Amino acid sequence: MKSKIREIALDKLIPHPDNANRMSRAALAKLVRNIERTGCYEPLVVRPHPEQRGIFQIINGRHRCHALRTLGRKTADVVVWDVDDQQTDVLLMTLNRLGGRDALSKKLDLLRRLRLRQSTHDLAKLLPQTRGQLERLSASKPQSLSLKQEPQEFAIPMVFFVNKAQQETIEQVLATVDAGPAATTRAARRAAALSTIADRFLDHTTREANE
Repeated sequence: MKSKIREIALDKLIPHPDNANRMSRAALAKLVRNIERTGCYEPLVVRPHPEQRGIFQIINGRHRCHALRTLGRKTADVVVWDVDDQQTDVLLMTLNRLGGRDALSKKLDLLRRLRLRQSTHDLAKLLPQTRGQLERLSASKPQSLSLKQEPQEFAIPMVFFVNKAQQETIEQVLATVDAGPAATTRAARRAAALSTIADRFLDHTTREANE
């Protein structure tokens, strides 16, 4: 699979119809501003369109393509991969989803360096975080980490799809669990409650297995 970067006209690029990744309007606006400001972006990943000759299907980078069109660009830097439908489906499920997690201490260092040159208001126009989130991060104290400690990480989102009855049951149970004084926000209280319920379930399961 070759990875040479090519320049292809935007009118020859079509997003894959089954790409499930969606970016909010606010995040898309930040992407446009970043590309406009720096002129830099990660090359799009495309494949020759299986049905339309001379056309390429975007596997990863539909939002970058939209941003380039918004800025009046005529071409985009792309990497062309010769992959079949099955390989493409796997890529659609992975390229937009696989990623690491931010170590908070390093994130704070980066933010502090950026704030030496730009205000939080201006940074909020470019970075994924909102102004409020940036202000809270800026107010965070540096972490004193020993060599054996892992850096603190940002919260990891977990998404569940439930029906109405299941939602009501879950809400009732979450409301009965004491999340403790450390949980100051609703999201933190719900996360702590869910973790407590999971811990109790594991303890119960372990006791049953040992009986």
